[in-house]
Amino acid sequence: MSNRPLLLILCTLLQFLATAQDKPDIKFNHVLPEDFSISKLKVDTTLGAIIIADIGNSSFEGNSKGWFNLVYQHKRRIKIIDKKGFDMASVEIPLYIQTTSNREEIMEGLKASTYNLENGVVVETKLDKNTIFTDKQDKNHIVKKFTMPAIKEGSIIEYTYTIHSDFLFNLQPWIFQGDYPRVWSEYELDLPSFFEYVFLAQGYLNFDMKTSKSKFTNYNVIESGSTSAPQTYSIPSNNTISRWVIKNVPALKEEKFTSTIDNYISKIEFQMSGQQFPGGVHTDIMGSWVKVNEDLLKDADFGEKLNKDNSWLNDDMKALRAGTPTKLEEAKKIFEFVKNNIKCKGNHGLYLSAAVKESFKTKSGYVADVNMLLATMLKHDNITAAPVILSTRTNGHAHALYPLINRFNYVVCKVEIDGTDYFLDASKPYMGFNKLPEFCYNGTARVIDDNIAPVDFYADSLREKKLTSVILFSEEKKPGSWSGTFNTNLGYYESCEIRKKFIDNGKEAFETKLKESYTGDLSISGIQYEDEKNYELPLKMSHAIAVESNGDNSLIYFNPMLKEGYSENFFKSAERKYPVEMPYQMDETYIFQIEVPEGYVVDELPKSAKVSLNDGDGFFEYLIEKFDNQINLRTRVKLYKATFAPEDYESLRNFFDYVVKKHAEQIVFKKK
Repeated sequence: MSNRPLLLILCTLLQFLATAQDKPDIKFNHVLPEDFSISKLKVDTTLGAIIIADIGNSSFEGNSKGWFNLVYQHKRRIKIIDKKGFDMASVEIPLYIQTTSNREEIMEGLKASTYNLENGVVVETKLDKNTIFTDKQDKNHIVKKFTMPAIKEGSIIEYTYTIHSDFLFNLQPWIFQGDYPRVWSEYELDLPSFFEYVFLAQGYLNFDMKTSKSKFTNYNVIESGSTSAPQTYSIPSNNTISRWVIKNVPALKEEKFTSTIDNYISKIEFQMSGQQFPGGVHTDIMGSWVKVNEDLLKDADFGEKLNKDNSWLNDDMKALRAGTPTKLEEAKKIFEFVKNNIKCKGNHGLYLSAAVKESFKTKSGYVADVNMLLATMLKHDNITAAPVILSTRTNGHAHALYPLINRFNYVVCKVEIDGTDYFLDASKPYMGFNKLPEFCYNGTARVIDDNIAPVDFYADSLREKKLTSVILFSEEKKPGSWSGTFNTNLGYYESCEIRKKFIDNGKEAFETKLKESYTGDLSISGIQYEDEKNYELPLKMSHAIAVESNGDNSLIYFNPMLKEGYSENFFKSAERKYPVEMPYQMDETYIFQIEVPEGYVVDELPKSAKVSLNDGDGFFEYLIEKFDNQINLRTRVKLYKATFAPEDYESLRNFFDYVVKKHAEQIVFKKK
């Protein structure tokens, strides 16, 4: 007997199962009672909401303007579990506009409904289109906003829409991951062969499906002449259809010591790099850093005036250079002038908000205005200077290879004197010469000058060193009470934070808050500073400190760390899928000395300990001893790097667990 019928049935069944697994197990605009159950889902159901299916696709179409449109379709179904997930009912759809050409992206075909299960029956409540409103974010971006109706615990939300766009550079990215789990996340791109895009993928999740296939397509483009009849052109293309799917996507929350979660969320982005039409020549769209550099130096809103005469500065620069025997001293004097006289209004991106002459005149500007003025003044006096563009930590990583100018959001200044490079930020009055804010240390930056040189700013190159010393003497007339001194040499960036508080709110407000932080038996007085105005050096602080006690306790429990210890672990999550990004290497030393009070003996003393982190990434030591009538403690936490890979997270977490435990240990004094 032939087995062919059985084989045919098996093959058909396997093909059906493969096809079934290739699509999410839902049908949009058709919600059934069983869809409300979450018992079989393989994602975390404790966060308040789950995205059941998130599906997007982008394609191109010829238009009647002689060119092409992007067509983006988005479908999403969400299950609201409890009130923690109600924020998912507030929907925002961003759109790009171009006021200069009076063009904008158009959202069409919006369908949005909330489904509730009432007495076993699915009840649909449709969105009232009149409740949709438009919020203008800036000159190039608007957001369509609406809130889904009839939301309650257990609701299902569904919405679909289409965006038509003239802006081919704005090919929609796809974000597979976010604050809530996703059961199914899928994106498809139907790309013509004559448009070239760079695909930029990131994230730690692997694709469950990643496919590519070809399809022949004819595009009809209609070109309308002002006097002649419209002409239709047919453009053939061997399209590539790419599809990406990730299933059971976990939520990704931002944790302590993360530059920005956007650097690690699983997503794919696109950047147009070129065009090659049938029978035509290749057109480079992305360009190169050479071209970007040239364009920026010619741009009136960036560097056009850098190499001009700028004679309007002549008198002021003559006064500034007086009494400066070297170019380095002159550069420092110019830096101090700009820092102290041009008030910074905040960061506004790479481009000037006004001409540098205007910023000089009004004595104000944004970060780019301030540092471009600094570069202009330095170059006026024949000091080699150039702007440097970078991306701050919260803005995300700039791409090291591709000239994606929109990834950069901050401008500083580079000075070269006698073969040495100095990097300056005059927008921060508390920063010293050749010092940059720690948020600038985020990887690749670019010097915009004839050399178009890349420069790297990494947090691992920064070392923050702090030394604190406390000495407590027992009060003879009041055993169990102490008085003494507290001295600390702060790290540079902690010094910057304090100096900024001095500038923003005044020294008195800072001191009041510091004194209030010493509670219970602790109090401080007589705060003094050293190198307060020398912004190139760390700040030193000292004050008197007192520990009060009623003296009648048979046992005194005393934590020698006072307020300087680690009271909790930064790293609370059991696991972490992306790097730990500290702002700098850490080196903190605490030295403590205390007299044993009259009439008491030491009943318990913490044990000394020393542990290593990952055999060379850092160490912790806690060395304590009693010598005659005093106790000496020296504890130190030192990390030899700032960035730790995900595989180092568990050991880093355990390391700080141990530090917290040791810093919580107490000395016990017992009355004789």
